[in-house]
Amino acid sequence: MKIYRILASVLVVFFISSCRQQFLDLSPISNATTDNFYKTGDDIKNALSGSYAALQADGIAGNSYVFGEIASDNTVPVASGSITDQDEFDRFYIKTTNPYISGRWNDCYSAIARFNTILDKIDGITMDAAIKSRYIGEVKFLRGWIYFILVQTYGDVPLVTKPINNPDDGYAYTRNPKTEVYAQIEKDLSEAEAALPVTYTGVDVGRATKGAAKSMLGKVYLTQKKYAQAVAKLKEVIDLNVYAILPSYADVFKVSNKNHKESVFDVQYKSGGSAEGNPWPNLFAPQSSGNSVIAFSGNGNNQPTEDLYKAYEPGDVRRDISMAISYVNASGQVVTANYVKKYFDTPATNNDNGNNIPIIRYADVLLMYAESLNEVGYQPTGEAFTYLNQIRTRAGLKAKTATDIPDQQSFRLAMEQERRVELAFECHRWYDLVRTGRAIPLLNSKKDQIRLVNVLTENNLVFPVPQAQIDVNKDKIKQNPGY
Repeated sequence: MKIYRILASVLVVFFISSCRQQFLDLSPISNATTDNFYKTGDDIKNALSGSYAALQADGIAGNSYVFGEIASDNTVPVASGSITDQDEFDRFYIKTTNPYISGRWNDCYSAIARFNTILDKIDGITMDAAIKSRYIGEVKFLRGWIYFILVQTYGDVPLVTKPINNPDDGYAYTRNPKTEVYAQIEKDLSEAEAALPVTYTGVDVGRATKGAAKSMLGKVYLTQKKYAQAVAKLKEVIDLNVYAILPSYADVFKVSNKNHKESVFDVQYKSGGSAEGNPWPNLFAPQSSGNSVIAFSGNGNNQPTEDLYKAYEPGDVRRDISMAISYVNASGQVVTANYVKKYFDTPATNNDNGNNIPIIRYADVLLMYAESLNEVGYQPTGEAFTYLNQIRTRAGLKAKTATDIPDQQSFRLAMEQERRVELAFECHRWYDLVRTGRAIPLLNSKKDQIRLVNVLTENNLVFPVPQAQIDVNKDKIKQNPGY
């Protein structure tokens, strides 16, 4: 009889990836399993490098725009190809069999399986104690972040913190309440920040740092409305004095300028035919544009809405750096097409771009800090204005004062606006609207404009659990309401 498995991606015996001279230069180790691979500190290092590579998976970083942008009022999907699957997110008639739903679940739990195995094996390895502590911190940061993705996407999720070596053991897992999941996330990130260094040098640049763990924990606190804790944690990031807002917004996204002072944590990509290239620039360039926008043309995906284009204030330099509404084709004709410009490279082969995908930028930290301060208590001449205006000034905009933003609710709306245009196409918008309680009223107010199939309700604030997970363990895994 065929054995069905709950959390299929967790139960797979996976191959560990190794590194050459740079930590994202990955190649498989033949016949290496969790039983015979972990012998030395170098084995742990290689397994950890493979875990970073897992972040590039479609369900984690690769298709994150489907959840964070297309589900919001920022973008719409391409009108061909995978239109049905992405259109379900755009107009909210999401099926439990949607491949993006199952892909995120599977890829996240596959990554968690890697993290749990490393944490299980590392204690038995003889190696430098400081390096061991750092590796544990890196893994706990990654696991905390992935569980943060899961709980925001599905709500209650199975909380798996140990390797599952027997497929039958998977049937014991049910969906833990999100309060328990958040408690584990906070624990992982707190332990990570205590163990991680402030900075790295050389080939280690790009790994999780103390600032990344503090920033992610601050976001977790903010998401749970633990505003005082968010203020304290995000202020710790500022006080590290290792991050800065780059003078030029355009420089933040240049391929030649990766891992700069504003980068807190990115998913790392590298062009050059190593299967580690970023496909986003080609995915987002207009369809049928030939080489007019980017080499090897584009898929026309993640198209910015007119609503977003109009959301930028006059003189905001971020708009034309982030998006365009036309391009000139090979015949010299102007073709109308909304597309994302923020990620651009000159790939040698299709979908092989060198851009990183930013997960947390320092600008995000400052905006979260300002928002948290306002939630603790609005102050007309307070620090929140200082950090909001740092972001606006770089964008070429006039600073806001208490005359413009006279109360707490006005500041909330100002933060919503600023986060939308500063972080456009970085996959924050949907989660911001859910976190602030604005998703339902705002998107419903644009129902006809954004072509919603139905009026959004509380049920739409999380996505469905993959049907396959319910089918294999109906006694323990139940579907979210409304799906």
